[in-house]
Amino acid sequence: MAEQLVELNVTGMHCNNCALSVHKLLEKKGLRDIMVDFAGEEVKFSTSDETELPGIIKDIEGLGYKVIENAADHQPKFYEKVENKFIFCALFTAPLLLHMLVHVPVLHIPLVQLLLCLPVFVVGCLHFGKSAVNSIKGGVPNMDVLIFVGSTAAFVYSLIGTLENLGENYLFYETCATIITLVLLGNVFEKRSVTQTTSAVKDLVKIQQVNANRMVDGTIELINAREVRPGDTLVVNQGDKIPVDGEILSGSASVDEAMLTGESLPVEKDKYDKVIGGTIVQNGNFTMLATKVGSNTILSQIIELMKKAQAAKPPVQKLGDRVAGIFVPAVIIISFLTFIITYLATNAGLQASLLHAIAVLVISCPCAMGLATPTAVMVGLGRAAKNGILIKGGDTIEVVADTKYVVFDKTGTLTTGKFSIQEIKPKAGIDIELVRGIITAIEERSNHPIAKSLVNGLKGLPQTKVILRAVTEEKGLGMRAEDVDGNHYFLGTGKSANNDDFNLSLYKNQVLLTQIAIDDTIKPEAANLISSLKKIGIIPVLLSGDRNNRCLKVAQQVGIDEVHGEKLPDEKLTVIDIYKQKGKTIMIGDGINDAPALTKADVGVSMNDASQVAIQSARVVLLNTDLQSVIKFLQISKHTMLTIKQNLFWAFAYNIVAIPVAALGFLNPMWGAFTMAFSDVVVIGNSLRLKSKRVDRS
Repeated sequence: MAEQLVELNVTGMHCNNCALSVHKLLEKKGLRDIMVDFAGEEVKFSTSDETELPGIIKDIEGLGYKVIENAADHQPKFYEKVENKFIFCALFTAPLLLHMLVHVPVLHIPLVQLLLCLPVFVVGCLHFGKSAVNSIKGGVPNMDVLIFVGSTAAFVYSLIGTLENLGENYLFYETCATIITLVLLGNVFEKRSVTQTTSAVKDLVKIQQVNANRMVDGTIELINAREVRPGDTLVVNQGDKIPVDGEILSGSASVDEAMLTGESLPVEKDKYDKVIGGTIVQNGNFTMLATKVGSNTILSQIIELMKKAQAAKPPVQKLGDRVAGIFVPAVIIISFLTFIITYLATNAGLQASLLHAIAVLVISCPCAMGLATPTAVMVGLGRAAKNGILIKGGDTIEVVADTKYVVFDKTGTLTTGKFSIQEIKPKAGIDIELVRGIITAIEERSNHPIAKSLVNGLKGLPQTKVILRAVTEEKGLGMRAEDVDGNHYFLGTGKSANNDDFNLSLYKNQVLLTQIAIDDTIKPEAANLISSLKKIGIIPVLLSGDRNNRCLKVAQQVGIDEVHGEKLPDEKLTVIDIYKQKGKTIMIGDGINDAPALTKADVGVSMNDASQVAIQSARVVLLNTDLQSVIKFLQISKHTMLTIKQNLFWAFAYNIVAIPVAALGFLNPMWGAFTMAFSDVVVIGNSLRLKSKRVDRS
């Protein structure tokens, strides 16, 4: 039975530990291709037996999460929102804190404190307790276990003090309530911050939510873009978002494609040109034929790749995941030892020993380690996408950070792929204007890119008009023609033994008339790119199937020292392998002809427009063919990796320092809860800096 990809919308996951518990559950069930995105609230996996799905959903919900039909339409109930839970708890916690600052007799009555704390504790049990128990069931204890144990210990101790009438020294209701309230406040900030890290994907999803004007029997009906089918005729007016991918049937327009390419200048579109769903018509209007709809559109594929990329873990994250997996049991053991040692080895007494143990529990923060990598990756990938750089995995970022070599293909990468005439060299005594006339007359009958380049290059120059009787094209060779006087011509590939620069020859009645040198022009930003790579210690390399002399010429103009020309596809693989043995190697090509080399390199980068082949061929696609995107890609990757390391350093350093401080009794549990509540917000805040941080600094 064929495997089916199952996609579920799962709410309630608030950190990487939650995602780990779901991932572990699905692994135990033998499912494959598992992807759990806690920020995007999505779970995906492959299964060959769809009858298992109800049981899988039941087990996921058994962990304390909720599977919903449509994330876009889901509205959490009033009491489910963490913001409302925080406000509710804060109203009851405030009087408990007030009695510590101001002498209000009624607030010192144990029963009053119990009644104020009880609603907060119930909310804490429902919010943290349920999550804690379910995370233990899932085999990945989360931070909520620590919060639940710490707050429950304070509440139970206080309750015993109240029932036994032991006095105010045994009451820690304010500690219990404050821990729960402050952690809920941290959850509020964390939720809002994590939402911002996923804004790039959400912005792209919003672009899809448009209407379309469909033409049916001469009338126009307004429908949702999801209802468009291949073959539909759509009318798109100025200011509209193009609803789906297609081709223009009539009309013309200037289209803003910045959401795909990052390029601010609009692109002119005419009849038969392809248009991309989600792009905006700035000027003009047209009628189009829908060719790709739904999940087949370029925008949908980009969104899907972005989601997969955010779920792909860099190797550095494995360290954080391993530590987070054993963190909670370790902290509970440390807390228990703190209580035993403080009580038995010092004269601190039962109360102080319990407070020290509770402080250890509530100050510890495994979430900071769990959030350190995925939040930075989400922001980094999002920023890259807004610059027209599609990175297909968080693991790619770590590879790129240590790049030593960048290998370039020539045609279409360092050059434009648009040919121009370099030189026309007639034989002695041959009129140059006659030569131009013959070339124009022959090549204007062909649609070949070289033919169009020759005709455009000669346009406006003096030439003798030549009338041809017949013209035929020989694929891969050139053009044959006959004029009204019976003269026969051949214009096609050929090179002189003396000068390889001349790659076209024109013959008249089998006698050579002239030689023509054509070449595609070098991209204006190529030299700056090579210079920038050298400045940051990366060695540029040119690898091409073109002739050696032409490769050397391009390399000299742009500043590349290492050149490999006239290489067949299998020879390119050998060259890439040699460089990989020396250091991390990136290959940049057009994503079609260089597909094997792109795959062989540590990271393949496709310089291409947004075509189907380009999206699937490499680990990185530069939708904007401006070569400066290469530098931007390297800079964003480097700073994303730097942010991950900063986050992990903070997460480890915080816990290494905070836990001993709490164990030694230098920290009140309430301050511990306050500190813990904001430790993961610090990590997320540092990740969010990537959105606007200058990345052009070393």
